[in-house]
Amino acid sequence: MIRLWDLGQQRCVHSYAVHTDSVWALSSTPTFSHVYSGGRDLSLYLTDLATRESVLLCTKDHPILQLALHGDSMWVATTDSTVHKWSAEACNPQKVFERGCSFLAGNLSFSRSRVSLEGSTPVPVYKEPSLSIYGTPGIVQHEILNNRRHVLTKDTAGTVKLWEITRGAVIQNYGEVSFDKKKEELFEMVSIPAWFTVDTRLGSLAVHLDTPQCFSAEMYSADLNIPGKPEDDKVNLAQETLKGLLVHWLIKRRQKFGSQLSINGEVPSGKDVSTKILTASRVEVDSNADNDSAVFPPFEFSAASPPSIMTEGSQSGPWRKKITELDGTEDEKDMPWWVIDCVMNNRLPPRENTKCSFYLHPCEGSTVQILTQGKLSAPRILRIHKVINYVIEKMVLDKPLDSINSGGTFAPGMHGATGGDDSFRTGPKPWQTLKPSIEILCNNQVLSPDMSLATVRAYIWKKPEDLILNYHVLPSK
Repeated sequence: MIRLWDLGQQRCVHSYAVHTDSVWALSSTPTFSHVYSGGRDLSLYLTDLATRESVLLCTKDHPILQLALHGDSMWVATTDSTVHKWSAEACNPQKVFERGCSFLAGNLSFSRSRVSLEGSTPVPVYKEPSLSIYGTPGIVQHEILNNRRHVLTKDTAGTVKLWEITRGAVIQNYGEVSFDKKKEELFEMVSIPAWFTVDTRLGSLAVHLDTPQCFSAEMYSADLNIPGKPEDDKVNLAQETLKGLLVHWLIKRRQKFGSQLSINGEVPSGKDVSTKILTASRVEVDSNADNDSAVFPPFEFSAASPPSIMTEGSQSGPWRKKITELDGTEDEKDMPWWVIDCVMNNRLPPRENTKCSFYLHPCEGSTVQILTQGKLSAPRILRIHKVINYVIEKMVLDKPLDSINSGGTFAPGMHGATGGDDSFRTGPKPWQTLKPSIEILCNNQVLSPDMSLATVRAYIWKKPEDLILNYHVLPSK
């Protein structure tokens, strides 16, 4: 319904039943004699407030959200991303009614309106807009995949695409396929902590990072296919993504202020980013991070179609800039201090425990036992094939019990407490010429060597208590 209110009397004086569904947009002529209305029924009407006569100007393929009268034309915005311009005859609206096809708006319900049309559907006055500004299809559906790097989206054109978050790019266009079926096809049984959130309220993909949870996800460089980097180096996804986003800013900042930026977190006077950085407690330095501005290929963002960074500073308020438009003068008033500290100094805020505790026991009836006792600890991303190698090493070399340190972490070399797992690194070892076949089981289920401890805990173990793994030596052929 369209309702006309008398503000002096503080009551509704007229009601106009024109639309068949909710009215979402209104605009009146300069003299307030006629009103344009659009809404959920995809239709744009012109109504004479005095005579109650209405006419259908046009119909759309999408619900109408907003109307803007400009001269004799009406700009119409819908849930689609394209904006159309229609003739409105705002200066002389009677010209529209002279074309006929008008009806009388009811005042109680839609069933009592359109009495002059004898129940027929009104014919629109205009078939085509006078001008259209085309936009790209807006994203209306999304799903974050289990690998925490890819997001599946569907837009208003029905096209399903796969995005890589760490590069801000579409890596696969599936066309018009079933979103739910494609989501099932892409399912991976992996467990990686949620380090970002996504929304599509603007019709585009918006990725949000919040500290400290954004720094909880790590992957091995081998899984990211990073050339020239040791395959067992751990890569923090949020840290490398931030470095990729702000590489233009960092280069320009170093050009402006020199190398003093990276020395002890100090910055030139007047740009004191380090005030909060140096006073923060338990700031963690990632020992595996490179101390330069190099960006790995999986985290390179396109300069041809760069994403925008939206942030809300503590003083200047919200702003948005494309990553290529950053000039190096942005500081902690514009960007969070922990972001700047991460990019400039490779320092991360305190994070939740990234370790996974577990027990390693022989299978029931097994005659082979390795000398391990107590709880073990390793990074959550550790693969089962590294546990297999550990069992083989213990069996072949027959290491004494004191090879496991009092903290229960892998030792020597398996420094779980400091983030390293050196004994799991590849390279020639004396036991590699004697490789018995080992299976690792959990809940009587044989584990794939490519599974991580986190995946086993999430999908196989499914219990709150510490993980229990069993090893089994296969008979030799």
